[in-house]
Amino acid sequence: MKKIAVLSGLSAAVSAALLGGATLMPMAAQAQEASPLTFNAALFSEYRYRGISQSRSQPAFQAGTDFALPGGFYVGAWASTIKWIKDAKGGSDVEIDVYGGMKGEIAKDVAYDVGLLQYAYPSNGLKPSANTLEAYGAVTVGPVTAKYSHSTTNLFGFADSKGSGYFDLTASFDLGDGLMLAPHVGYQKVAGKGNDIYSYTDYSLTLSKDFKGLVPSIAFVGTDAPKGSYVAPNGKNLGRNAVVVGLKYNF
Repeated sequence: MKKIAVLSGLSAAVSAALLGGATLMPMAAQAQEASPLTFNAALFSEYRYRGISQSRSQPAFQAGTDFALPGGFYVGAWASTIKWIKDAKGGSDVEIDVYGGMKGEIAKDVAYDVGLLQYAYPSNGLKPSANTLEAYGAVTVGPVTAKYSHSTTNLFGFADSKGSGYFDLTASFDLGDGLMLAPHVGYQKVAGKGNDIYSYTDYSLTLSKDFKGLVPSIAFVGTDAPKGSYVAPNGKNLGRNAVVVGLKYNF
C-alpha cells in the first residue's frame, strides 16, 4: 500500500466475497467437509483488495489451497498476479500469501477465527519492503462476520506503518439455488506520521452463484480514498468505483 512516484498499492489474501483477496478481506477459505485438503483457481477482471486495484485494473489469475487440521487448526497458501510492485519500480509480479490459524464455534451460530497471514512479494526490492505480516481475529454471528487485521510489520511498504489496522464487516446471505449476496464495508487505517492520506473506507456488494464448485460472480466495488493517494502510473485512480467479474473453481 505504499505510494511510490504515482503508484500505491495494497495487497491481499483470499477475498471473503469471492473477489479473491479483493475488496472484501483476506480470510482463510472454508475447508470442505468431504476432504481436509481443498484447492481453488480463479480468473478476475481485476484484483481488488480492500477496495484498491492490485492489478492496475487489468485481469488477474489466482489460485490457492487450504488444509484443515484436527482441533479446528488450518493452514493455507494463495497467490495472485499483480501489477503494483513493478509499477513502483520493484521486481515482483506475483503476491504469495501464507496463513494459518484456528477456528471454531463459541455457541450456536457464533464462530471465531484467529490467525497469522504473511503477504510475500518475491524479490520486490522496495524499501521498506512490501512484505507484510498481519495478525487477525474474526467473530461470525449468523450471516455477519466482523474482523480486525493488525500489521506487526510495516504495512505493504509504507514507512513507519507498523501497527496499522483494518476493520471490516462482511455478510453472506443465501438467496437459494446456489445464489449468495455479500455486502461488505471496511476501514483501512495506515499508521505513521504523514500516512493519514492513505487511510480510507471501502465497500462492495457481491452476487455469486455456485454451480457445483464453479462460481461466477459480479461485484460493485468502491472506496473513498483521497484523490491522488492511490493512482497508477497512467494517472488512473486505483480506488475508483468499478464492477469486477470473476470465475472461480473450488475443488
